[in-house]
Parts: sequence; structure tokens; C-alpha cells
Amino acid sequence: MRRSEAKPSRGAVEPPSLRVLILGAGGMLGRDAVDAIAARGHTAIGLTHAELDITDPPAVEDALGGLRPDAVVNCAAWTDVDGAEAHERAAMEVNDTAAGVVSATAATYGAKSLYVSSDYVFDGTMGRPYVESDLTAAISAYGRSKQAGETSVATANPRHFIVRSSWLFGAGGPNFVETMLRIGVEQPEVIVVSDQVASPTYTAHLAQALALVIETEEFGIHHIAAAGRCSWFEYAQEIFDRVGLDTRVMAGSTEMLGRPAPRPALSLLVSERDDPIALPDWHQGLAEYLAAREAKAPV
Repeated sequence: MRRSEAKPSRGAVEPPSLRVLILGAGGMLGRDAVDAIAARGHTAIGLTHAELDITDPPAVEDALGGLRPDAVVNCAAWTDVDGAEAHERAAMEVNDTAAGVVSATAATYGAKSLYVSSDYVFDGTMGRPYVESDLTAAISAYGRSKQAGETSVATANPRHFIVRSSWLFGAGGPNFVETMLRIGVEQPEVIVVSDQVASPTYTAHLAQALALVIETEEFGIHHIAAAGRCSWFEYAQEIFDRVGLDTRVMAGSTEMLGRPAPRPALSLLVSERDDPIALPDWHQGLAEYLAAREAKAPV
């Protein structure tokens, strides 16, 4: 269990201190969420998968009943997009059924519930960025599991937040940046999809936004992703340019590369809310991630 109660300086008007339970605290976003929520002056209690399996309803009941949080941030998820195609039931169990149980149990104890969702709930055919009120139309098993999870979470707890984001990367888990850096060392060239476009989002930035969201009563769906846009191809080029690798990046189509799961072609997320939370540009997120990675590298 990760527990933090750090209280940095803030503005003149401080939100009431909350007791916040973060599930999936061992993953990229969960780790950052514990730190970001604590940095806002709240008591952040993080439980990893080993400490709480959210697919075990009695364990969820025991954890929330014992800890009595004011808010529950559910970062626990099935994130293997391609793997979900062969294991859709398992993905549904985590991203839908278990998420609904977490949200319902939070409601039982009077807690807000925050569910992290994905741009993959959309089919990518709109031709423009998606806003919160656009109808979902997932085209992959993973997307369907997140789409179903949104409904289950909302139905189970009226005091819910659903935060959709895209193309997450951060410390503590597998991500596209690490994949490209490994390939860049191992081989001279790589083919990367150029016909899928969204916003790579740094988990440290998203976590700061989650910390702000839970302080509000702005329930419902929030689109929160990095500013800017790129294809996976452009993203890979930027990664190699920033670290000085000479790996040749070649553009490929979705059809050419033939991944198991279909993916939306254009899944940019923007907000139609009156006062949305804006994240930095994805270039800044990448720069910060690489700098933090370098700082932790052994000398």
C-alpha cells in the first residue's frame, strides 16, 4: 500500500482535504495518481493489483469498507489492446464488471468514483476531434470493454467521473516510447503506422488532472488528453530525434501491419465543457518523460 500525505503550497483557496483511494497503484497512471493527489494536499492511499484484485467483489467491499475513502480513482484496467481480441471476456471482467462493482461499492460508502477510459470507445470515422457528448462506437474488444465500463460505472454511482484520454505513456509500465527505444538499439529501421492519429498523453500530466477532477462536483464525462496531434509514425520520429538515435522510421498503413485489434484512425479528444482542464502539448510530455528517465538511469 502506498500512502502519502504531502502538502505543497497552493493558491489562496484550498479545496477540502479528501481521503482518496487509488486502485491499480502499481501501474503507470496509478503511480503518478498517488503522487499527484498527495501533492494537492489529500491523503492518497494506493493499492496495487497484488494488494487488491478488483475482480474480487468481497475484497473490494472489505477494502472500501475499511478505508472509507471520500473518492475512489480506478486506474486498474486490462490494457492489452491486441490481447483483448482473443480474451474479450477477461477484458470485460476487469474493465466493465469489476469497474462497476468498484463504483457501486464507492456509492455505498458515499464516495465519488473516477473511472479512466479511452479514446478507443470511438470508431475514428468522425473526421474531427471527439467531444464528450459524441456517441461511442468501439471497434475493438478493448474499446467495447471500456465502453461497457463507462455505462456500468455511471449506472452504479451518480457521483461519478469518466475521464477519457489517449495513447498513455509514463514510468513503471510498458509503453510506446520504451518499445521504440528498445527497437532503436536493436535494429537499424522500423515500420510504424502512419494512418492513426491522436494525442500521446504523459501519465504524470494526466494524473495531475485527475487530482483536480476529484476535487469538483463536475460529474460525468471529461475528455482530458495532451494538446497537439500526431500519428504513431510521427511520434516514433520525435522519440528517435530527441534521444539522438539514427533509426530509420518508415511509414506503414494499418492494413499493412495487420495488428489483431482494429484501431480508430482519428481519435483526438477535445472538451466541450465550459472550463475544461488543459494538458501540455505531447511534445512537452515526451521531453519531461525522457528527462525523468535519464535522471533515473544508472551512472
